[in-house]
Amino acid sequence: MENVFSKNLQGSQFIESGEEGPVTKGIEKQTAKIPSDVFLWAALGSMATSLTLKIAGRKHDALFVGQWAAPFLLLGLYNKLVKVAGHDRKHPHVGQEEGQENEENESAMG
Repeated sequence: MENVFSKNLQGSQFIESGEEGPVTKGIEKQTAKIPSDVFLWAALGSMATSLTLKIAGRKHDALFVGQWAAPFLLLGLYNKLVKVAGHDRKHPHVGQEEGQENEENESAMG
């Protein structure tokens, strides 16, 4: 079973060409539109909501909402990695409107 899987991976056109697959490109295109700080604020919001629920005596709800912080931070990290080293690095204007400048490139240049 392992050999079949390895052969399928080796024959993949995306691995040989170094390009991302269509699903990954689609995900990166959509996540590039979201500012990275949205995920940070979502994590902080979930922590604040969790604290509020804890004070209100809703322990189980507080634990449930408080566990959202880590996934939000991981999504933010993924978002930042995609913008810095992902598909956007080769195609910097993916997810941007025409005529809109890339602020990160401008700050790096000047």
